[in-house]
Amino acid sequence: MKNMKNEIDLNLIDLKSIEVEGVNPSDFPDFCDAYVSSATWKNGTPLTESECDQLTDEAGDLVNEIAHDIFL
Repeated sequence: MKNMKNEIDLNLIDLKSIEVEGVNPSDFPDFCDAYVSSATWKNGTPLTESECDQLTDEAGDLVNEIAHDIFL
C-alpha cells in the first residue's frame, strides 16, 4: 500500500473516504489542528491509526483543503 519511500501513495487512497476532525474555526485559514481521523484504501481496507497520522503529516495541503470544505 505504500511506495518504496514509505510514503503513502495518494493514488491508492479513496479520497472521498477521508474524514478530517479537529477543524477549529479560530484556526481559520490554517486549521493547524485538523487531522485525518479515518480513510480507506481504494480496495476498501481502512487505514490504520498510524497511517492516518502519516497521511496527515504527508498531505497537509489536502487536509487543509478538506478542513476548508467542512468549515465553509
